[in-house]
Amino acid sequence: MKKLKNKSKISIITLILVLILSAIIVSLPLATAQVPPSEKKTFAYLGAIPNPVGVGQDVLLHIGITDPLMVTTHKWVGLTVIIEKPDGTSETLGPFNTDATGGTGGIFTPNEVGTYYLHTHFPSQWYNTTFRNGYQEIYFLESDSAELELVVQADRTPFYPYHSLPSQYWTRPIDAQLREWGPVAGSWLTPPTNLYAPYNDGPESAHILWTKQLEMGGWVGGDMAHSMENGDAYEGKWLNPVIINGILYYPNINTQNRGSVPIENLETVAVDLHTGEQLWSKPLLDLNNVSQPLSFGQTFFWDSFNNHGVYTYLVTQVGRGPSTLNFYDAYTGDWSFTINDVPSGTILFGPKGELYIYTVDLNNGFMTLWNSSRTVQPQSTGTTVDGSWGRYLDTADYPRIFPASRGIEWNITIPEMPGSVNTVFFEDRLIGSSVSNTEFELWAISLEPGKEGTLLFDEKWTPPAYWAEGRVNEFGFGGGWMLFSQEDMVGTYFIKETTEHYGFSLQTGKYLWGPSEPQYYLDSLEDTPVQSRAIAYGNLYSLSVGGILYCYDIQTGELLWKYEVTDPYQEILWANNWWGKPLFITDGKIYIGHYEHSSIDPRPRGAPFTCLDANTGEVIFRVDGMFRQTRWGGRAIIGDSIIATMDTYDQRVYAIGKGPSSTTVSIQDDIVSLGSNVMIKGMVTDVSPGTNDADLTMRFPNGVPAIADEYMGDWMLYVYKQFECPMMLNGVTVKLETLDPNGNFYEIGTVTSDATGMYKIMWEPPVPGEYTIIATFEGSNSYYSSYAETAIGVEEAPATGGSFEPEPTTEAPLVTTEIAIIAVVAIACIIGAVAFLVIKKRK
Repeated sequence: MKKLKNKSKISIITLILVLILSAIIVSLPLATAQVPPSEKKTFAYLGAIPNPVGVGQDVLLHIGITDPLMVTTHKWVGLTVIIEKPDGTSETLGPFNTDATGGTGGIFTPNEVGTYYLHTHFPSQWYNTTFRNGYQEIYFLESDSAELELVVQADRTPFYPYHSLPSQYWTRPIDAQLREWGPVAGSWLTPPTNLYAPYNDGPESAHILWTKQLEMGGWVGGDMAHSMENGDAYEGKWLNPVIINGILYYPNINTQNRGSVPIENLETVAVDLHTGEQLWSKPLLDLNNVSQPLSFGQTFFWDSFNNHGVYTYLVTQVGRGPSTLNFYDAYTGDWSFTINDVPSGTILFGPKGELYIYTVDLNNGFMTLWNSSRTVQPQSTGTTVDGSWGRYLDTADYPRIFPASRGIEWNITIPEMPGSVNTVFFEDRLIGSSVSNTEFELWAISLEPGKEGTLLFDEKWTPPAYWAEGRVNEFGFGGGWMLFSQEDMVGTYFIKETTEHYGFSLQTGKYLWGPSEPQYYLDSLEDTPVQSRAIAYGNLYSLSVGGILYCYDIQTGELLWKYEVTDPYQEILWANNWWGKPLFITDGKIYIGHYEHSSIDPRPRGAPFTCLDANTGEVIFRVDGMFRQTRWGGRAIIGDSIIATMDTYDQRVYAIGKGPSSTTVSIQDDIVSLGSNVMIKGMVTDVSPGTNDADLTMRFPNGVPAIADEYMGDWMLYVYKQFECPMMLNGVTVKLETLDPNGNFYEIGTVTSDATGMYKIMWEPPVPGEYTIIATFEGSNSYYSSYAETAIGVEEAPATGGSFEPEPTTEAPLVTTEIAIIAVVAIACIIGAVAFLVIKKRK
């Protein structure tokens, strides 16, 4: 009984406690009662693409759980994939960390045929964040995905097929699916480092696509025996041209700034590089409605959690540190945004097209890195906030002016070093030096992420005695550091008095080689020697006043070859060669042109534009008198495999590259009897955009003939500059083929068109029936291919009552092939001239 009484007491106490607890629970707010438990079941998953897959072929695994995270920088950690192979062995991949979606990717390459069994394992882990119901700390339980069967077979699973490079004349936009076209579709945002401009198929002939007049130019005539003014010296016509996605931008000459005084309506012209069509001409206005000259272009890849894509801008830079950068939409020319108080230093393009500036203070021992993309959208937790770059601009307070101070990535202390900064390699190293004629010191500071500010080397070298004896590089311009190659890790130093180069390692700071073999003495007179140097393919190229292009091995200083830009007619008054400079290097070719500091007038005639094999110096093409360069404006540039340049003989812009062609084919009598010969004939013409201009349609009413590459320079001078028609010309090769009535496909023959573009061939169809005749021009260095078709019917020959012998004829006089060609060319030129006069008379 005693025990029972004790139990009863316990039950009563328990009941009282339950009633009290119930009252407390009833009095609690409803929200508190809905708080979820501190742990959560998870659901792991695994996908495989492709499935089935071929042995030895990569499989993309999709690994994760169905729970996303609340902040884009958060992640699940430690996931693994367990694989059971067909032979019974197992393998574990990972660990993997996800992104904020809760998933990530991995690669697995099966090495045997059969069925693999895979599953994802998610390890339990805490996650602390703010959910919809407030801040919570939740324990996410471990889980395993369903088992995935991966079928591996002997045959590979096909991926998206490869798109070939363009075989016909192409234009912009390039469909985003044609990824393989990248190597021939480069832009020119600013003169490239060391003049190496990749991502182009360098033109191999002087073929012209179109021209566009800049302003009144050329020869005046009458009693004024001079040329029109061309902007050299000091005016800088054709200044800072830019190519972005197949659009060429350059200053409107008629509104160009003269000296340092801007004109209110200074305009920039946008032209379709492929067609020559002017898209717009307008001033690039800043916030004060003052027009600014174009400085450079930008293609910026915004790569965030939610948005990935490229934004294109034209940029004007006002001032020099601190400066103002104005950004304009490259498609419309409309103002987009402005960054104020941009720090001083050389602007570099980052891997995504960001604008970076390293600012170095050697006196006070610090350095900063500035990033343009950080200025528009503030940063959170050290990374860029997610979303669209365009949305950030659109939602920013108007006007969209952003302070440069937000763009500082870091500010670090650096060692105190002598001299000055010479060059910067992004996220690699900063190169500086202190140079005198008795002591040469070269140093480098690391810019590698995580090691910024570390001294890499500080190397001293004693120059040869003649540096001090001759006090080299002390008087005037022309000597000192030239170029720095990050690819070769070599810097080059030039002694102008002796025209010799020296090479130094940018890896260790040590002297490598020098002096090189001296250049021609006139090269000591160059006032801007950096413009006369280029580096590519492990070579240093130098071309200056002396008119000789030197190619040195950049690692040893050995002279590999040289090319003399000869002047056969003594038009240059101080040398036997044309003063020149490298324009750019691309596709294994180096392009060079003539320019002059302040030319006399009448201007020297026949200025050359030359394309050479960059490795051997062999001439690929040279045209004299076509594209004379400008010293004070910009050089010839290249984008989308098309060269754009100003010519200072006639003040026109020229586009140079492979153009479209048109082939026709016809047979006069398309029904003939078996045993009869037929004449197949047609035309091959140049249908580049420039051939549609009125001055050419009047001179060539039947079209501009397509001409062989070896005559292209002289032919273009005749077509576009009205020089004399060359007396020796060949057309292009045309292949004639047929599909006969029995379904056989074979070649009829190969012929060459003449100077008028016409080709012809006699042919006897062998069997009766219907034939398809195909004429194909397979293209050249100047033209893309084209073809045409026609048809002919062949009937059975009618029965004849006897034979017929023709009357004997007098033998025609023998005419040599050379004379025949000259006659055809002469006729073509006369026909063109007569047509022009007839049309003019009709007007």
